[in-house]
Amino acid sequence: MTLDLTQNDISDVVAADRAHVWHHLSQHKPYETTDPRVFVEGKGMRVWDATGKEYLDAVSGGVWTVNVGYGRESIADAVRDQLVRLNYFAGSAGSVPGARFAEKLIEKMPGLSRVYFANSGSEANEKVYKMVRQISARHYGGKKNKILYRDRDYHGTTIGTLATSGQAQRAEQYGPFPDGFVMVPHCLEYRKQWDVENYGERAADAIEEVILREGPDTVGAIVLEPVTAGGGVITPPEGYWPRVQEICRKYDILLHIDEVVCGLGRTGKWFGYQHYGIEPDFVTMAKGVASGYAAISCAVTTERVFEMFKDAPEDGMSYFRDISTFGGCTAGPVAALENMRIIEDEGLLENTRIMGERLLGNLNELMGRHSVIGDVRGKGLFCGAELVKDRDSKEPLDEKLVQAIVADCMGQGVIIGATNRSLHGMNNTLCLSPALIATAEDIDRITAAIDTALTRVIG
Repeated sequence: MTLDLTQNDISDVVAADRAHVWHHLSQHKPYETTDPRVFVEGKGMRVWDATGKEYLDAVSGGVWTVNVGYGRESIADAVRDQLVRLNYFAGSAGSVPGARFAEKLIEKMPGLSRVYFANSGSEANEKVYKMVRQISARHYGGKKNKILYRDRDYHGTTIGTLATSGQAQRAEQYGPFPDGFVMVPHCLEYRKQWDVENYGERAADAIEEVILREGPDTVGAIVLEPVTAGGGVITPPEGYWPRVQEICRKYDILLHIDEVVCGLGRTGKWFGYQHYGIEPDFVTMAKGVASGYAAISCAVTTERVFEMFKDAPEDGMSYFRDISTFGGCTAGPVAALENMRIIEDEGLLENTRIMGERLLGNLNELMGRHSVIGDVRGKGLFCGAELVKDRDSKEPLDEKLVQAIVADCMGQGVIIGATNRSLHGMNNTLCLSPALIATAEDIDRITAAIDTALTRVIG
C-alpha cells in the first residue's frame, strides 16, 4: 500500500464522511458512535481502509463490478488521455471511443448489432422497457405492452425497474408502481415448486401459463437474468433456457437478457447467456463493462429491433424518443475498450473458468464439513452457498446469523457478500464474485475464511 494520508487527513475524511455522506443501503445511526468504514486504496484484489487494514475483496467492489481488479494504470491512462482530447458530447452525435467500443462489443455478441449507451444498469434496463413500450405503441396499437419478469430476479433501483423487482423487500415503501409488469415463477430447483422429473422445462412452462393468463397479444417482452444474482446466485436448471426461447418465439415476445452482473466475463464467457444457446433481442450490461473505472452501461439490440424505429409513422417520430445525458461521456467506452483488451490479453475468461471450478469445489468441500450449507451453485467466478438450519427441512438460516458470518470474514480481512434485506425470510445465501484475476491462493483464502466463520458462528 502507498497510502500517503496523514493521521489528521484520515480523521478529517472520516469526520466529513460521517457528517455529510448518505451511504447506500446503510442505517446511519451506528455512525453516531463508531466510524464509518472508508476505503482509500486498492491494488489487484486487495483494498485498504483508512486505518491501514488490508482486505481480500471477494465481491469485486461490493457489487460485482471490479472485474479486472484495482489499480489498472492502463485504464486510468486511457481515460485521462481521452478526457483531455474530448470528454463529452451528447449521444445524438458520435465519438471515436463510442464507435470503436460498440464495434468491439458487437464482435463478441453474434446476432446483435446496435449499442445504446447510458450510465447505469438500472438506466439500461429502463431504456429497454421504453423501447418495448414504444414498439407496442407503433406496431401493435399500444396493446402488446406488458413486460414479464421473474421472481427473485432484480433489474434496478428506479421506480420503473423496481416494478420488475422479484425481490419484494427492495421494492417496499416505493409503490405504487406503473402497470403492465407481471411476475413469473423463479427457477431455483433447490426450492422447487413442482415435483417433476424435468424441472427446468416445467419452470419454463410456468412462464407460458402466465402468458396465456395475461393474453399473448398483450405481452411484449420478458426480462430475465441468465444467472440470478442478488436473488441467491441461481443457475438455471437443465432444459430451462431452450424452452424459454421456444415460448418467446411462439408468442412473438421479445427476450431481454439482463447481463448487468454476469456480463464481461463473470461466468467464464463474455456473457452469461452464451452458456445456454440463447438468441436474445436485447442484452443490457453495466458493472464489469469498464470494471468500475468509469460509468457506462449499454442496451444492445438486434437489427430487427433497430429497424422497428425507422419506419416513419404519421407523426414523424421515426426514432427512439429517449436521451441519456451521461451516455455521451467518452470516459466509459474508452475504459471499456481497455478493460476488454485486458480480459483478452491476460486470458481472464479461461482463468475465470479454472478458478471458478476451484471455488465451487472448495465450497462443496465445505458443505461436507458444515451441515449448515444446504446447497452450492454458481457459474465461473460467481458462486453462492445457501445456508439452512436443517438440510432435510431446508429451513433458511436466520439472516442475522448469515450477516454474522459475513462480519466474521470481514474481521479476518476477507470481504464476502450475502443476500441482504431483499427476500422475505430467504436472505440466506453467501455470495462470492472475486475479480477475474483471482489466483488459487486467493480462492483458498476466501473459502478458508468462510470455513473459520462457519465454525465460530454456527459451531
